[in-house]
Amino acid sequence: MTFRIVLLAAIGAWMVAASYSASALHASPSALHAQQPPAPSQTPPPAAAPGSVLDGVYSEEQAKRGAALYTTECASCHGSTMEGLDMAPPLTGGAFIANWNGLTVGDLFERIRLSMPQDDPGRLSRQQDADVLAFLLSVNKYPAGKTELPRETETLKRIKFEATKSPGSELQ
Repeated sequence: MTFRIVLLAAIGAWMVAASYSASALHASPSALHAQQPPAPSQTPPPAAAPGSVLDGVYSEEQAKRGAALYTTECASCHGSTMEGLDMAPPLTGGAFIANWNGLTVGDLFERIRLSMPQDDPGRLSRQQDADVLAFLLSVNKYPAGKTELPRETETLKRIKFEATKSPGSELQ
């Protein structure tokens, strides 16, 4: 007897659900529209980081600040023209670009942030590291843009370090 009651209750619930679904299928489009979730807010999404160093990811002013920092903090090991000295590698030219090609600006930023300057790693602020990196990009002939290179690693990880964008471009 209990089994019959449970079975009848289950069948009844199924029939109610089926009739509700059937009525929804025959409802007018305006009635269905009313059941849809509200539209997302009309506020624009935050500006996305550029996708590549070829998109102008630093400002000229930032590169100028980076040049002054490079002279005082980096040139004694990497050379005044970034040619590399003794054990310090060059920071310009084909070998440097090939070494970082396909990685992200965030990867290079973290290398600088965690290991430079060699005599006191991590001494520079994130802003100073970003300024030096902007100077490094400018010396390697990557174009400047209108905004400064961010100092947040997660944002920088969305910017690809690329040697070229397409055949025939000025960076190769």
